[in-house]
Amino acid sequence: MNDRIYNFSAGPSMLPLPVLEQAAAEMTNYRGSGQSVMEMSHRSKVYQAIFDETKADLKRIMKVPDTHEILFMQGGATLQFAAAPLNLIGATGKADYAVTGNFSNLAMKEAKKYGDIRVAASSEDRDHCYIPSQDQLKVDPEASYFYYCSNNTIYGTEWKYVPDTGKVPLVCDMSSDIMSQPVDVSKYGVIFAGVQKNMAPAGMAVVFVDKALCGKALPITPKIMDYQIMIDKDSMMNTPPCYTIYMLGLVLKWVDKQGGIEGLQEIKKAKAKLLYDVLDESSLFKGHADREARSDMNVTFRTGSEELDAKFVKEATEAGFVNVKGHRNVGGMRASIYNAMPMEGARALADFMREFEIRNK
Repeated sequence: MNDRIYNFSAGPSMLPLPVLEQAAAEMTNYRGSGQSVMEMSHRSKVYQAIFDETKADLKRIMKVPDTHEILFMQGGATLQFAAAPLNLIGATGKADYAVTGNFSNLAMKEAKKYGDIRVAASSEDRDHCYIPSQDQLKVDPEASYFYYCSNNTIYGTEWKYVPDTGKVPLVCDMSSDIMSQPVDVSKYGVIFAGVQKNMAPAGMAVVFVDKALCGKALPITPKIMDYQIMIDKDSMMNTPPCYTIYMLGLVLKWVDKQGGIEGLQEIKKAKAKLLYDVLDESSLFKGHADREARSDMNVTFRTGSEELDAKFVKEATEAGFVNVKGHRNVGGMRASIYNAMPMEGARALADFMREFEIRNK
């Protein structure tokens, strides 16, 4: 990796090195156009070609059915905390939320501005170290939708199943595990993901939305957040996040070279196993998440001593493993191993953890 460090940030996260190198090579003159993608009119033919190819590649790689539309929306996942209820809650005025971490809790609080919101499941009783099982979900058949966050970056937990909600549409925030495993998009009313973890630089959310649910937004919905208007305008009601879309396109080409999402899933499992094996064998480190709920994207752990945790973070940083400090809500350490983290990075961190334990018994 030459002079590059291993960046375990939860987001914005590292990008694949070949993608960065191609973007650098095309920075000032995109494929003979004489201009950077950053400078292009989003209405130009050359940029429209970038946009169309990126959207087509995403549809193919994610196996998005024709029933669903792909939207590129600014504001990241946080904007979708409001956009989802504004577009969908009008059906019955009610919605169910599964609160399994910080971001689903924030989404629920935002949604309360627009309708009757009920907590259908929560893991707060045990500091979000587990995921409620299907039989623990209290689904209201009259809810406009059921909302959950598939991977909880702060607490290091991940849903290992798709909730069965009957006829109630599913809305899922997949920001931190999107494109790390196959997803049956047809099961969802809305999937959204902030792109800064597995897809592209920060500044955008990708939204997959069932077109049958659109066109019923609350009257107060801003035009820029109305799914139907964004569908009609093909995500170009105003200037879209042009460069982020271009970078997403480069990442998608890289995904193909990894064997697609199926290939990345196998790599993901192997990287996670390297780190969880250390935790399982350790007498010093303890993971935050229950074994059956462990995230393959965010590995959260601690030593039990704040002083020793701080020492680990300091020495890890000095050794070239950056952004391993845990979120303030949990403390300890967190290693985010998104798609762009190479196997060598996960292996090197696992080795460092074992050496640190030997030195600090």
